Amino acid sequence: MAGAPADLRFDLVTATVDRTAPLEELLRSLAAQTHPAFRLVVVDQNDDDRVVQLLTAHPEVDAVHLHSPRGLSRARNVALSRLTGDFVAFPDDDCTYAPDILERVARRFAAEPGLDGLTGRAVAADGSSDSSWETHAGVLEAGNLWNRVISFGLFLRSDLVARVGAFDERLGLGAGTLWSSGEEVEYILRGIRSGARIEYDPGLTVTHPRRSYTDAELRAVGLRDGASVGWILRRHRYGAGTVARMLLRPIGGAGASLLRGDLARTSFHAATLHGRVRGYVGALSA
Repeated sequence: MAGAPADLRFDLVTATVDRTAPLEELLRSLAAQTHPAFRLVVVDQNDDDRVVQLLTAHPEVDAVHLHSPRGLSRARNVALSRLTGDFVAFPDDDCTYAPDILERVARRFAAEPGLDGLTGRAVAADGSSDSSWETHAGVLEAGNLWNRVISFGLFLRSDLVARVGAFDERLGLGAGTLWSSGEEVEYILRGIRSGARIEYDPGLTVTHPRRSYTDAELRAVGLRDGASVGWILRRHRYGAGTVARMLLRPIGGAGASLLRGDLARTSFHAATLHGRVRGYVGALSA
């Protein structure tokens, strides 16, 4: 198979806060890329110089160092005005790229001029993936993107990013709102509704640690992510059928978990339902 055009360039936007060793692992994985035409745009939200020290220790990675207030969407928005590449990606500061991922993505975009974006899925270090991920490739639509989009698995043409514009700062970690996640889903939804062709490829994977949660943390995640889904459903005027389906899913999950005697998952699904209702109602005034 022919290689990717060497002059196709990526801007990799990484917001970072409170991490050192994981960010260094990302830098190492970037240094090993078989497609070296990329620039890392690091948006630093730390109060110390840890990022400066890491970038100095890895001069092999072409990097731009920016600063922003805390908040994931805020950080990404700071970077958007500094982009110069053909494509944009958003690796987390605790993920790693396979050595050939940028080459594969560039080759795919070069072969398909009508393709505006690609999304992949998350895998753990052992290659395993959460069962919620869709296993079939396909074109993203407003109704099917919920289990096909994650921020560090996005690869977008820069002209699509320019068209969609800024991330909604009411969403995303550190936003200070109840619905502080889902910013990438909302962003891709705006892209789709602008006419963009974005495809999900489950064979395109990014390694990201799978976190273990206490019961209380799991409930908090369910409430937060549920609220973000509810907010998006309302703000983007999803129909009654879709809203009802998205409310019924956690009810079914809670029932199935209760039958298995899994009280932690039952509580998680109940919190997800609560969050979706709160986010849907709260979107009226947000």
